[in-house]
Amino acid sequence: MASEWNDKRPMSPHLQIWRWHPAMLSSILHRACAIICYVALIIVGIGVLLLALNGSLPMAGLIFSPLGAFGLLVFLFAFIFMALAQLRHAIWDKGNMLDPDKNNRLSYIMIVVSVVLAIIITLFSAGVV
Repeated sequence: MASEWNDKRPMSPHLQIWRWHPAMLSSILHRACAIICYVALIIVGIGVLLLALNGSLPMAGLIFSPLGAFGLLVFLFAFIFMALAQLRHAIWDKGNMLDPDKNNRLSYIMIVVSVVLAIIITLFSAGVV
């Protein structure tokens, strides 16, 4: 079947000819955030298990360091973004905001809200605010 293809262009859109847009970015972020949330869940599960076995939190110095705060920030961004992405899918299921302009605007809003909320929650949990 591929031998019958005479067009010089690729059979499917490729990054060289496909223009990036916010909805594409939010789709990729959604997948990346799912991976981050799963990894964080595994780390928290192992930490809780070790806490139950030893009675102390392993690597408490690392967890409550600036590196731990950054890890919390990344996890919170991923978690909040995943929640907003699910809300976006519920909106799409109703047939709303499928227009490319509205969809791109919604993608920008999701990213900004996720970053802002993650920063605020991290600052509160670190005791800065």
